[in-house]
Amino acid sequence: MTRLHYAVLTVSVCGSFLPPFMTSSVNIALPAIQETYRHQGIDAVLLSWVATIYLLAAGVSLVPMGRLADIRGRKRILGYGFALFGLCSLCCCLAPHISTLLFFRFLQGVGGGMIFSTGIAILTSVFPPDKRGRVLGIAVATVYIGLLTGPFIGGLLVHCCGWRTLFLMIGLSCLIPWGLVLLFLDGEWMDAAGERYDVIGVAVYVPSLVGIIYGFSILPEIIGVLCLAAGSGGLVIFIVRQYRSSSPLFQVKLFVDNRVFALSCLAALIHYSATFALMFLLSLLLQYILGFEPAAAGMVLMAQPVMMALFSPLAGRYSDRFEPRVLSSAGLMITGGCLLALCFVDGSTSVFSLVTILSVLGFGYALFSSPNMNAIMGSVERKYLGVSSGAAGTMRIFGQLFSMGIATLVLSLFIGKQPITPAVYPELLKSIRLTFFIFSMLCLAGILASLARGNLHQGRD
Repeated sequence: MTRLHYAVLTVSVCGSFLPPFMTSSVNIALPAIQETYRHQGIDAVLLSWVATIYLLAAGVSLVPMGRLADIRGRKRILGYGFALFGLCSLCCCLAPHISTLLFFRFLQGVGGGMIFSTGIAILTSVFPPDKRGRVLGIAVATVYIGLLTGPFIGGLLVHCCGWRTLFLMIGLSCLIPWGLVLLFLDGEWMDAAGERYDVIGVAVYVPSLVGIIYGFSILPEIIGVLCLAAGSGGLVIFIVRQYRSSSPLFQVKLFVDNRVFALSCLAALIHYSATFALMFLLSLLLQYILGFEPAAAGMVLMAQPVMMALFSPLAGRYSDRFEPRVLSSAGLMITGGCLLALCFVDGSTSVFSLVTILSVLGFGYALFSSPNMNAIMGSVERKYLGVSSGAAGTMRIFGQLFSMGIATLVLSLFIGKQPITPAVYPELLKSIRLTFFIFSMLCLAGILASLARGNLHQGRD
C-alpha cells in the first residue's frame, strides 16, 4: 500500500471509532451530567436529550453532507467534519448551562454526520475493488471497538476526572485525523463537481426526518404519532420531488434502477431494526430477571461486540472473493436463529448459555455487516459514493430508532407506565420474549431481501 492508502485507512478508522465511542461513553456520563446541572432543574427527559440530540443531528445530516461532499469535495467536508466535531467537543467540555450543552451536542452530531458520510466514501474511492471489502471490514470493526471501549474508558474518565474530561479528550483526539487530512490526503475527490446542490430538498428533508425521528422516540404518545405522520408525509413529498429533479439531493433512482443498492439498504435497515435494542432488553433481563449486578451484566453483554470486532475484517475480506449477498444472508440467518433461541430464556437460564448465544450472534452480525456495506458502496458510480455512504448511515440510524420503538411499544403494552418491580417481572419476561420473536421474524424478512439483491461482482464496481 502507498502512503495515501495508509493515511486514508487511518483517517477512516478514526472517523469510524470516534462517533460511536462518543455515543457509548456519553451514556455512562449522563448521571454525572445531571448532577452538574441539577440546580438548573434538569429532569430525566431533558437529560435523555443529551444523548438523543446527537443522534438526531447525525441522522438528518448524513445524506445532505454526503451529497455536498460529492459536489464540493469529500476531503474538504471530512476535514470540516473533524474540525467541527472536535471544536464542539471542547465547547461541550466548557458548557455552563444545559441548553449550551445541548446546542453544541447538536452541532457535534452534524460533524459526526460529515465524518461518516465522507470517510467511508473516500476509503471506497482510493482502494481497488479487490481490496474494498477488507478495508471496509476494518472500518466496521473499528465501529464496534468504539462501542465496546466507550463505556469502560468513559466510565474511568468520569470516575477519576469528571465528565468534562471525556469531552476534552475526544476534542483533542480529533487533532490527529484532522492533521492527517490536511497533510497526507493529497488531491480531492468530487466526482459530481459542477452539479447543483438542492437547497430546497434539504429544507424538506431535514424537518421530515426530525419529525420521524422525534415522533418515534416518544411513541406511543399522541404527539409522537402526529410527528411521525407529518414527517412521513414530508418524506413522501421529498421522494417525489427528488425523483423528478434533474440534480437531486438524493438519487431516488438508485433505489428504482439499482437492485443491489436498494435491497442492500433495505437489508441494513431490517438488520439494525432487529438487533439494536438487543442490549437494552438483555440488560433488563440480566439485572431484573436473572438478578445480575450491573458490572456482571456488562461482562456478559461484552461477548457480542467482541465477536463483532474480531470477525468483521475477516468477513469483509471474504466479501471481496465471494458474493456479499451469500455472506450477508448467512449472517442474518445466524442472527435470526440466535434471536429465536433468546425467546426461550427464563430465570433458570445459565450464564454459559447466554454467552454462547451472544457470541454466535456477534459472529452472525459481523458476517452480515461488512459484506453488506461492501455491496452498498460497490454497487454505485463513484460520483454517488458520498450519497450512498450517507444512505447507509441513515439506514443504520432509522433501524436503531425502529428497534427501540418496537421494544418500547411492546414493553408499554405489557407493563404500561408501571415501575419495574418484582410484581411485574412475569410481564417483563413475556414482553422481552415477544420482542425477540418479532426481531427474529424481521431477520427472516432481511434474509429474503438480501438473497433477492442479486450479485455484486458480476455487476458494476
